[in-house]
Amino acid sequence: MGIPTITAARIRAGQLAGGNGEDHSLSFEAFPSLGLIKTYEVNQQTADSAGTATAMITGAKTKAGMLSVAPDVELGDPHACTPQHALTTLFEVAEQAGLATGLVTTARLTHATPAAMYAHSPHRNWENDSQVPQGSNCRDIARQLVEFAPGDGLDVALGGGRAQFLPQTVGGKRLDGRDLEAQWRQRYGSDGQVVNDAETLKASAVTRSSHLLGLFTASHVPYVEDRPPTVPSLVDMTEAAILRLQANDKGFVLMVEAGRIDHAHHAGNAYRALAEAIELSAAVERALAMTDPADTLILVTADHSHTLMITGYPTRGNPILGKVVSNDAHGNPRTEPSLALDGKPYTTLSYVNGNGYAEHRSPDADDEPEDEVILAASGRRLGLDVDTEAPDYHQEALVPLRAETHGGEDVAVFATGPGAAWIHGVQEQSYLFQVMATALGFELPEPLPANSTP
Repeated sequence: MGIPTITAARIRAGQLAGGNGEDHSLSFEAFPSLGLIKTYEVNQQTADSAGTATAMITGAKTKAGMLSVAPDVELGDPHACTPQHALTTLFEVAEQAGLATGLVTTARLTHATPAAMYAHSPHRNWENDSQVPQGSNCRDIARQLVEFAPGDGLDVALGGGRAQFLPQTVGGKRLDGRDLEAQWRQRYGSDGQVVNDAETLKASAVTRSSHLLGLFTASHVPYVEDRPPTVPSLVDMTEAAILRLQANDKGFVLMVEAGRIDHAHHAGNAYRALAEAIELSAAVERALAMTDPADTLILVTADHSHTLMITGYPTRGNPILGKVVSNDAHGNPRTEPSLALDGKPYTTLSYVNGNGYAEHRSPDADDEPEDEVILAASGRRLGLDVDTEAPDYHQEALVPLRAETHGGEDVAVFATGPGAAWIHGVQEQSYLFQVMATALGFELPEPLPANSTP
C-alpha cells in the first residue's frame, strides 16, 4: 500500500460515493501523526514482506524471505531454527506480560506478514511440513501458530490458509498427518474454538471464546470483488477480534492485514487492489469506533510499496480507473480520451512492470492452482473500445514480467492514540517496533530519541 495506492483508493472511494474523488479521505488519513518509513532490507534495496514484517514486529531488519530470524542466517538454512538465531517479537513480549494477542488477515495466516508475528523461520515458504527440508530442526509455520509458546498463546487468529493446517487425507497439504485445528481445540479445551465460515464467526461473538482460530478458505481469502457471503469481510474479522481481545484488562496487540492489496498489484489489477485498500479503510474505521483513543494506539502503514503510478493530466473527477481525458485550451474537459504519440488512449493508472504488457491469463501472486486467475483485458496498447474500469482489466505495464514487483520507495505511516506523536519524519521500519513497545510500557535497550517524546 504505497502512497499512489492510498491516493488512488481515496479517489476511487470518493467516486463510488458520488463525488469527484480527489477531495475524499480514507478513515486513517484523519490521524494526527504522519511519517515516512524506509523499507529496505539487509540484503535488498526493494523489500519483500517477510523481512519488512520482521522489522516492524522485532525492531531489527533481516534478509528478504526470512521470518523473525537474525540476518546472519542464510536464507533457507534448514538448521537455523535455534534460540540464538530467533528475534523476539512484540507478540512474544506482549504474551509474556499477560496481554492478549491477535491476528487478522485476508491472506493465509501462514503468509509472510502474519507469520512474522509468531513464527521464526529462515524461509517464508515453509508454511506446512511438506515444504520444510528433510532433516531440518525447524517446525513449519502453521504448527508454530498453533504451538505459539509465550504466555497462553495467540488469543485470536482469523484468515485464510486452512489447507496448511490439515493433512492430505482430508484435502489439506500436511504430510505428517497432523490436524492442527484439532490440536488447537485440544490445547485450549472448552476455552478454544475453531470456525470456518462467516455465520459461525458471527455466532461465536456471543460466546467470546478466549482462544479463537478462524480458517475460512483453503488458501487466501477471496478478493472483495469475488468473495462469497460464507467468507467474512476484513471488517467482520476485525470486529470479532477486538471483541475478544478487549476482555483482557491488561491490554492487547492486534495486527490487521489487508493482504490482498499486494496480490492484486502483483497481478497488475488496480481495480481489485483499490477495493482491498478501501476495505482496509473500513476496518480501521470499525477499530476506531470500538476502541478508546485515550488508551489505544493505532498505526496504519504498509510493509512495502508497488509499482503503481498515477500519471497523465486527467481532468478533475475523471474516473481513476478510466482513460485519461484532459482539459482543452480553455481549461474545460475534452469529450474524448487523450491519445499518446501512437494514436492510442492511455489510463491514469499504470504499472512500471508486470503482466499488463500482453493479453494473457495471469496467475495470482503465489501461482497456486486454487488461487484466482484473472483475465488480462488489454494488449500492449489498449484501444478506445476497451473498458479499463472493468474488474478484470489489467493496467498496462512498461516492463514485461510474469508478475508485477514491489516498489522500493518509502511508505507512509499514520498514527493516532497514545504514542502517536513519536511518528514523525523519515524513520527506519524497525522504529515502529520501538513506538509500539514503548507505548505499551515495555522497557527497551535502545529508548526512543528524547526529542520525539509526545
